[in-house]
Amino acid sequence: MFVKEAKSGDLIKIVDVGQLIDPTVLHVCGRRQAGEEEQDPADFCKQDLVFPSGETLPKCWQDTNF
Repeated sequence: MFVKEAKSGDLIKIVDVGQLIDPTVLHVCGRRQAGEEEQDPADFCKQDLVFPSGETLPKCWQDTNF
């Protein structure tokens, strides 16, 4: 699954979608899609990610009390 980093506009390929939808996980592992080669895995804060359309991630993926 691809999401976008709001600050840079770079696409991020999420390694484990389960981390993305789990509201108890604050950071997800992903690979930045910049340049010709896929980048090494890195941690990204969920608060900094949006869908490629610019829409924010669902609240139920980020808030354990939702």
